[in-house]
Amino acid sequence: MPELTELLFHPLSNAIMTVLTGITALYWLFTFIAGDLFGTSELDADLDLDGADVDTDTETDLNDSVGEKSGFQKALEFVHIGKLPFMVVYSTFKFIAWIITLVSSISLGLVAWGWKSVFILLPIFLLAFFITRYATKPLIKVYAAMGYNGEESYDLIGRTATMKSGISGDKIGAAELKVQSDIIRINVQSKTGEVLEYNADVMIADESPDKKYYLVVREINLSNIV
Repeated sequence: MPELTELLFHPLSNAIMTVLTGITALYWLFTFIAGDLFGTSELDADLDLDGADVDTDTETDLNDSVGEKSGFQKALEFVHIGKLPFMVVYSTFKFIAWIITLVSSISLGLVAWGWKSVFILLPIFLLAFFITRYATKPLIKVYAAMGYNGEESYDLIGRTATMKSGISGDKIGAAELKVQSDIIRINVQSKTGEVLEYNADVMIADESPDKKYYLVVREINLSNIV
């Protein structure tokens, strides 16, 4: 028993991963007690909305081609987030990283490194990330069989948004709106070609044929009809 405790908490890299894995284990314990073992109430990485591409709490790079996915989104898709609940993938990643950390501490003699052993976590996280892709792959069919269809879908047509860049003509810009507790940034174009200034209130009227951006018109309210 003392040997096991020594392994779990020495060196520092082992202690960090043991604590993080323990926190995850407690999460799943409370989730099991709450009756939501399969993670359907989790906060997934990004929302699947009906229509055009969106970002949740992220900045849109208007210099990139419209609708192009960010590196972060591609990384999440690489480990099947969207097909699987975020916490399932995250917990698998953390468990794999923990096991690799324990094994490396023995094989590489990391105890002698002291606090510098934390530097081994960076390559371990990278290795665990790639292993997670293949470790979670069998779970996709399991969740599909249970009827898991990814994140909740929202229809944005008819909602009010706030411009985060000025647009006119066929220029593509960005707008933000709040859906429940999520701040969503979308690519937009003026439907009529009229000038829509930064911070103007607009209504989402339609979406482009290729579903890569939304068409918006100025929102009519008391502040802009006077």
